[in-house]
Amino acid sequence: MKASICKVCGYVAIDGVVPEVCPVCHAPKTAFVDKTDMKTAQDIAVKGESEKKHIPFFLVVKECGLIPHAGCTDVHVKIGEITHPMTVEHSIVSIDLYIDKKWVARSSFTPDKINAATVLHIKVPSGTVTAVAHCNLHGWWLNETAF
Repeated sequence: MKASICKVCGYVAIDGVVPEVCPVCHAPKTAFVDKTDMKTAQDIAVKGESEKKHIPFFLVVKECGLIPHAGCTDVHVKIGEITHPMTVEHSIVSIDLYIDKKWVARSSFTPDKINAATVLHIKVPSGTVTAVAHCNLHGWWLNETAF
């Protein structure tokens, strides 16, 4: 998949449009570079151990456990069918989250302290959530699901 990535913070413009300013770090449009080797679940026909450790995996819960009265949907995201290592040498740096191709949140991780997982409490009734995981050794990995 082709995408544009902010050289300053690693934000990925997945909708094909480079923003005037990065929504994460506010760097100018000139800070973006084209990246053609973004890995997606749809691009990978056979999943080996590396793919199983890097592709974002979703659990959609239609009834929010934290904010039930708000009518939100929980979308849990973990990296990999097989747990991704979280060491200083090899870790997930961040997970960027998008709703309908628009960036909404970033979870950043400290190696050796936590696992690479996050959750969104979505208040719009339906759409598509996309997760882009950034591995410090193996680059960016993308997957999406409807909610």
